[in-house]
Amino acid sequence: MAIANTDDGVKLYYEEAGTGQALVFVHEFAGDWRSWEPQMRFFSRYFRCITFSARGYLPSDVPPHASDYSQARAVKDIVCLMDHLAIDKAHVVGLSMGGFATLHMGIHHAHRVLSLVIAGCGYGAEPDQRAVFKAEVDAAAALFQQAGPVEAAKKYTMGPTRVQYVNKDPRGWAEFSAQMAEHDPLGSANTLLGVQKMRPSLWELVEGMKTIQVPALVITGDEDEPCLEPALLMKRHIPSASLVVLPRAGHTNNLEDPDAFNRHLMDFYFSVLTGRYATRDPRSLKSGILGFGK
Repeated sequence: MAIANTDDGVKLYYEEAGTGQALVFVHEFAGDWRSWEPQMRFFSRYFRCITFSARGYLPSDVPPHASDYSQARAVKDIVCLMDHLAIDKAHVVGLSMGGFATLHMGIHHAHRVLSLVIAGCGYGAEPDQRAVFKAEVDAAAALFQQAGPVEAAKKYTMGPTRVQYVNKDPRGWAEFSAQMAEHDPLGSANTLLGVQKMRPSLWELVEGMKTIQVPALVITGDEDEPCLEPALLMKRHIPSASLVVLPRAGHTNNLEDPDAFNRHLMDFYFSVLTGRYATRDPRSLKSGILGFGK
């Protein structure tokens, strides 16, 4: 197996395919290294693509304590993986939990980033939803610990932002759900308690967002209700951000609508690689239709 060692001794499993500029995929809570297969198959024709399992996700190591997991640690693990692979800079793509880590890469490790794709990012990030979100995280962690991953996956993959996937592609959703059922329950619980529950709200990161100058693409589904306002927040405060809202789409958008997802990424990368991507024209920030506002 291909293994990268982190600076705190955790082994991360990864796979890579293709040659060219590096493209690193960072998975969501319900996923693992396999979650990016539609993107690995397509983009490895043009890039050196890397997918990996975060700590707590087999066949990577599963540290035993929730204190071994955090948002900062998840970001540092991406850097450790890049160091192991001798990658100075990479295009980084993250979904949901991976989207949070990708955003933090842009804020804290911009010198290691060629571009950012931040997809399905924002669940629990709105300030008035923090208490509800933390209660949900505690309940989900208890479910993994007490009922196990099979029962937890059944419930988790049928949530309000996942039904879009099962309605569009029952076969693909069944594979996604079965893969989640194989997750280590301790790793899932620790990820929920150490990363998800404790991560800062996106509203606390606005000043950091304003510093991002590398090309950034924000993607969300129009039926992924918890991520709509956060997507607008990122669009408004990341100077280099463009925003794609996928129609009739939920949370698992790279798998739910892989053709649309890949097409938007390819358009984005074409503009980046040809030097045509730019930060937002400040004239577009004026209020009003005719531009007479402040």
